[in-house]
Amino acid sequence: MVSIKCFGSRMKTMAASVAASKLYKVFVYGTLKRGEPNHECFSKCKDGYHKFLCEAETVEKYPLIIGTRFNIPFLLHNPGKGFNVMGEVYEVDERVLADLDELEDHPNYYCRNEFMVRPLLASDGRSGGSSTSQIIKMPVWIYFIHNFRPELLERTTYRSYSNNGDHGLKYVSRYLRDPESTEKARRDILV
Repeated sequence: MVSIKCFGSRMKTMAASVAASKLYKVFVYGTLKRGEPNHECFSKCKDGYHKFLCEAETVEKYPLIIGTRFNIPFLLHNPGKGFNVMGEVYEVDERVLADLDELEDHPNYYCRNEFMVRPLLASDGRSGGSSTSQIIKMPVWIYFIHNFRPELLERTTYRSYSNNGDHGLKYVSRYLRDPESTEKARRDILV
């Protein structure tokens, strides 16, 4: 009985903390999605809040590529080229957003910008299907590469990313990379 009371008290404290914190909607399209190598970043901060909201696609088309020797998915900020990229929308608090910014090295590498996405709904109304009406849109934060090398636009673009995709390009986790190679890979992407 005591443990249930403690659990309930902890849940009330967490709910109050979430209510007091500003919440953000973030669209992820690569290694932060469920089942992908960096998804645990959402749980890095034990006191942080995150909640999966839905699957979605970008309203505008963008090139989603896989680049560098580490096979990192990049969303290049070049509207109109590529696909309406599929991903997931999460609601996060400031602590989780700070962890995501750190992972993405915002604003030095990726830049987080607010854009519109369309939720994807299955025929039964649940997340995971085709695009809903053109009218249903939501503003979300998306991590883009802005100052990229123009030749990256010649790479294969994808509508959706999976580390286990047909492309055969397995993501190399940060802890397996040496700093010198990481810096060279960064120069391969940025102008």
